[in-house]
Amino acid sequence: MGTLALTAYVLVWPAIVAAVLFFLVRGFVKDWREAREEGRSII
Repeated sequence: MGTLALTAYVLVWPAIVAAVLFFLVRGFVKDWREAREEGRSII
């Protein structure tokens, strides 16, 4: 059972990290586009 759990963890965590990264980048791009359209700095 330990080997199965470790294997599942190793295979699943990259998918979770990719999903979180996707949502972070999507939010950043949205804010960046809005700032650019309004002519202001994103910082």
